[in-house]
Parts: sequence; structure tokens; C-alpha cells
Amino acid sequence: MQPPRLATGRPAPLPAPGPARVPSSSSFGTVEALLLLVAVIWGGSYSAAKLATAEMPVLQFLVLRFGLTFALLLPALRGLRAAQSWRAALAGAALLGINLLAIFVCETFGVSLTTASNAAFLISLCVAFTPLCEWWLLGERPGRAVLAAAGLSLLGAGLLAFQHGGVSGLAWGDGLMVLAALLRGVMVCLTRRQGRRHGLPALTLTAVQMGVMAAGSALLMLATHGTAWPALPRSGAFWGAMAFLVLCCTLFAFFVQNHAASRTSPSRVALLMGSEPLWGALIAALWMGERMAVQGWLGGLLIVVSAWWVTRGGGRA
Repeated sequence: MQPPRLATGRPAPLPAPGPARVPSSSSFGTVEALLLLVAVIWGGSYSAAKLATAEMPVLQFLVLRFGLTFALLLPALRGLRAAQSWRAALAGAALLGINLLAIFVCETFGVSLTTASNAAFLISLCVAFTPLCEWWLLGERPGRAVLAAAGLSLLGAGLLAFQHGGVSGLAWGDGLMVLAALLRGVMVCLTRRQGRRHGLPALTLTAVQMGVMAAGSALLMLATHGTAWPALPRSGAFWGAMAFLVLCCTLFAFFVQNHAASRTSPSRVALLMGSEPLWGALIAALWMGERMAVQGWLGGLLIVVSAWWVTRGGGRA
């Protein structure tokens, strides 16, 4: 799932340790390495979320996951004082949180209404959508190498998702997954715009997002289940999965994405995060015992190659 990063105009320095800058097209530095680490972590989130949601309704699970994360990040809200206009910064960050909530809702219900292979392929469309959103929202036309790498990543995602054959017809679930992929691309670009305009620290931006996510999930839970919420599970497996999701998949991952959004191009963020399906497949094979066909491994290799390509020589050329 991806947090906010979007903006127009030339960048203004973030109130972080130093001014934000976009690395050269041939560099693979700390930011890119962290994004790949997040892709690996999120690859494991599918198995963890599957364990957790087996014991709790999806919306209640989202309330707990993002509520716990928001509680841990409450001290970071003091960073709002660093913005030139804290009200405008708060409004922009809240809008990104709403976008993120929409992504999670579309993904969650989309998966329930289509096949898993379709969902995995369709959400990977964010790799192709992001350069177009970058062009639309930021006025930065993607280079041919970025577009080619996005196409290669899409091909790999298709091979990985459809390795066992059997593609069902388009359904409402497919449409929701396409919408979620588009919203992911928008999120990447809007987060970068937010960083340029208001210069909020990454942790502060993440804290606001998590608060909006928790409140929005709670409202949806109340609307669908009323006040009769199930009791919290007591199993160690559930709380172990929740700890991993809160600390690694949410707190750390969203911070890295918000931090990286103003320090590298949205297309790079999307392409590096596009390796997530590969890591998810690897973890599922090793942990859950799922088997992958040769076609699946080939697709995963293409995704990794596309991410490497764009960071090595793609850039915006």
C-alpha cells in the first residue's frame, strides 16, 4: 500500500537535515536502498495481514493498525510548527491521508471481488501510471528510459501474476484495483508536491496520515458494523503480525516513502516499489509454501531489472 508525495514547481528545501535534492540519474544511494527495503517489508505484509485479518474484520483491523501507529507518532505532530503555514500544511497532509485511505479501501475490497492474480497484476499498474501522473501533476515529462522501464516492469508483473494461467473476466474488483493503482500514482506525486510547498518533516506528515487513516477506518467500521465490534484477539500470532505491520510495514515504510518523495523522482519511487510483488512471491514461497512456476520467476526478474535500469541510467533521459 503508498503514502503521499506530490508537487508542482521547483523544490524548496525541506526542514530536514539539509535541502532536498534529486540524485543524479546514475546514482543508487541510501534513499533507493531504503525504498527497496520497504518493498521487501511490504512483500511480507501480505502474509502478516492474512494472519491478522483471519481473526478480525478488515475495517477493525485497519483501525487498530493505523490507530496504534498514530499513537506512536503523536510527538511528531510538533513538527507542524516548522511549516510556514501550519493550517495549510495540515490540510494538505490530511488530504493525502484521505487519498491513502481510499487506496486501502479499494485494494481491500478489490481483492475480495477478483482473483488474487488479477489483483497483483492490476495494482502493479501504478508503475505505469506514476510517470503519467508525474507529467500531469508536476509538469515533469518522463524520459523514454523511465517509460520503457515502466513497460518492462508491467510485463514482469503480468508474467508473475498469470504464471498459473486462468484470467477471469473484468469485474468490479478489477475496476477497484485499477483505481487503487491510479491513486497510488497520484499519491506519489502529491506527496512530493506537499513536501515542496510546506516542508513538513517526514515523520509529521506520516503522523497526520495515520491519524486520518485511523479516523476514516473507524467511521467506515461504525457505518457498516455499528458499535458491536468483536473483542480483540489474544493469540500471539495475531499480535506478532500486528507488531510487524505497525512498526515495519506502516511506521518505518511510510516514513521512508515520505522521506524519499522529495529526494528522488516519483517514477523512481514507483519503479523501486514495483519490486514489491516479487518479494511478496518470494516470501510466500519460503514462508507459506506456495510454489512459483518458471514464468513467475522470469516475471520477478524483469521487475527487478526494470528497477535497476531506471536507477542506473534511466533517470529522466
